[in-house]
Amino acid sequence: MNRLTMIALAAALTIAPASAMTPPATSPDGAAQLRTDMRKLWTDHVVWTRDYIIAAVADAPDASAAANRLMKNQDDIGGAIAKFYGVPAGQQLTTLLKAHISTAVDVIKAAKANDQAGLAAANKKWEDNAVQIADFLAKANPNWPRATLVDMMKMHLSTTTSEVVARIKKDWDGDVRAYDAVYDHILKMADALTDGIVKQFPDKVK
Repeated sequence: MNRLTMIALAAALTIAPASAMTPPATSPDGAAQLRTDMRKLWTDHVVWTRDYIIAAVADAPDASAAANRLMKNQDDIGGAIAKFYGVPAGQQLTTLLKAHISTAVDVIKAAKANDQAGLAAANKKWEDNAVQIADFLAKANPNWPRATLVDMMKMHLSTTTSEVVARIKKDWDGDVRAYDAVYDHILKMADALTDGIVKQFPDKVK
């Protein structure tokens, strides 16, 4: 064996193990991707809600920009639902979610002004809307029990309200704790929605 042949053979032996260790390309798991996408959508929901709360309470000029981005998130969530339940259903959910956001704005305004009558009225409207969202989702998917959805939506309102109150009172430690609770809860809610879709449409999320 000549010197050039030995060098070529040595190079081949060096390269082969590295190539053999490279995993083959695989398609992403549909259920895992849906979970990631759903978490992103609902994380955006609470992130931009927080951004709006901070701006609105401080009378900052970026409040309207935050509100616009928050409204876009409701379109995004509706679009994600439309992939499974159709465009009309997606649009219906978007409408309900935009009412959820608009009423949250009224809650913040009343709380900031210490308008107890206005706050009570806004909270009642907010809770009614939360039940409407739960009803809509429960009818769409039997794997989403209505009672569970109502509890989840009311918890979302409760944790968000705590966030607003803490910010208005300048209770910064409480504000941080409230946002942690909001964020933790919304991930659980996103995962519950994902689980329901996976059970209802196993062929679509392979």
